Amino acid sequence: MDIACTIPATSARAVWSRWLLLAGRLILGGIFAYAGYVKLRQPWMLFAMSINSYQVVSESSTKVLAQTLPWFELALGIVLVSGWILRWSATVASALLLFFFSVMLHAYMKNLEIFCGCFGVGEKLGPLTLLRDGSLAALAIAVATGAFVMHRSRS
Repeated sequence: MDIACTIPATSARAVWSRWLLLAGRLILGGIFAYAGYVKLRQPWMLFAMSINSYQVVSESSTKVLAQTLPWFELALGIVLVSGWILRWSATVASALLLFFFSVMLHAYMKNLEIFCGCFGVGEKLGPLTLLRDGSLAALAIAVATGAFVMHRSRS
């Protein structure tokens, strides 16, 4: 008798769902932690220039964002990797990535020749940047949705 025949389809699906959720949160968390770490290794003024180039916040807000956002990204990445409060951390990651994506799309549509600032300095905003960040937003939404579904199925 084949062992695969003895495992109910629903439990196999649940195992795959858990593995996919784990992979998604590790990828997402690793990217957030890396993005925050890279920005923290550079002078905050470089990141402030990237933020300012989007022309969406005041200079005083730019300074606060440049000094705090990398720490927030690093912390969010660590929380996602750990799996702690996953429903909420993945929801925050989704909202943050959707905001980043919308700001980038707006800048791209305005034909601003800027650097995205995603992983520090040096990456020009373009179609590949938008594709990457849009894909990350979709991944974050999938992880958040999966975390809520898993939580509901356990309750």
